Amino acid sequence: MAFAFLQDVPITWEVYKHIRAELGDRPPPGLVVHVVIETENGLRYLDVWESRDAHRNFVEEKLHPAVARGLSNAGVARPEEPQTRPVTVREVWTGPGTV
Repeated sequence: MAFAFLQDVPITWEVYKHIRAELGDRPPPGLVVHVVIETENGLRYLDVWESRDAHRNFVEEKLHPAVARGLSNAGVARPEEPQTRPVTVREVWTGPGTV
């Protein structure tokens, strides 16, 4: 069953790019889509994963270490872990190519 969530993260686009660079170009196993939305308070992520386990594995094995390195490279202290708000996905419809 798919696992999806919204997460508000109090970082800038510039800081996000440092973290994203640490993750490399290959999407992690189990990721369906990761959307980054700019808000007045930082960034909002909308993620859809094939399963909660796929997301958990990515967070533990790849994301947390990449966040630590990316924030350090950006000269930013690590904020508290943002709240993850699960959402129910009924359909993901994607077009050809990427944005």
